[in-house]
Amino acid sequence: MVLEGDVAESAFPSSGCHFHPRRRYAVERCAQEEPDLSDTGNGHLVRCLRTEELDLA
Repeated sequence: MVLEGDVAESAFPSSGCHFHPRRRYAVERCAQEEPDLSDTGNGHLVRCLRTEELDLA
């Protein structure tokens, strides 16, 4: 997956998911909540609030 947009300033981290400014499928919740680490099976771990509703594989 290719990330578009600018890399966030590490000295001033944003709230919520660290990738929300660079994701085309981010929603308001992504800007406010930091996602927990989830096991999606087959040895894959993700941090995404929308894992259950998006098929990004």
